[in-house]
Amino acid sequence: MTAITHHTPDALLAAYATGSLPHAYALVVAAHISLCLECRAAYEAHQAGGGAVLEVVEAEAVSGGLKSRVFDLLDAPYTPQPTFSRSGVYPGPIMEALKGKPPSWKSLGLGVRQSILSSGREGSARLLCIPPGQAVPDHSHNGLELTLVLQGSFSDSTGHFGVGDLEIADQDLVHTPTADPGAPCICLAATDAPLRFRSLVPRILQPLFRI
Repeated sequence: MTAITHHTPDALLAAYATGSLPHAYALVVAAHISLCLECRAAYEAHQAGGGAVLEVVEAEAVSGGLKSRVFDLLDAPYTPQPTFSRSGVYPGPIMEALKGKPPSWKSLGLGVRQSILSSGREGSARLLCIPPGQAVPDHSHNGLELTLVLQGSFSDSTGHFGVGDLEIADQDLVHTPTADPGAPCICLAATDAPLRFRSLVPRILQPLFRI
């Protein structure tokens, strides 16, 4: 793997450590820290800091009803959850989202394919496979988009992104990500709002492709 140069911002790592990130973003951050030793160390530092805070805060009284529900959960039969390891270019967190199966690819045209992993009111997460030299139509954003490279690479007006790199795109960025020569670029992308395409055809097809 090439050196990772585009990392998860500290604020996102802190939010992930506290469990406050929406699912789609949490999936991207989990996948990134499984690939990036630097961000994994920063995430673990946030976890340790949170544990230290819990040790010094004053205890809060809980209701009897809450205590009973907690004990009921502790007494309930334990069902082990499956664990997923990396498979090919897909880290464990993505394999968990795929339930251990290969991606179910759907064509978006021009050789670009997607596999939607989750979609809901808080946002969506999808895998994208883009042939070498192919560009994603010029677009901006209605919210925040996180894009993690799993295979190959892409470039846009902000720079070059290789395996393990994370691009953060907000409402101020207008770009045309283009897959670099070599292997097809496979990315994990998460958004909390639809993209804003400039061309007419992508805008017409947008509801169909749920982008």
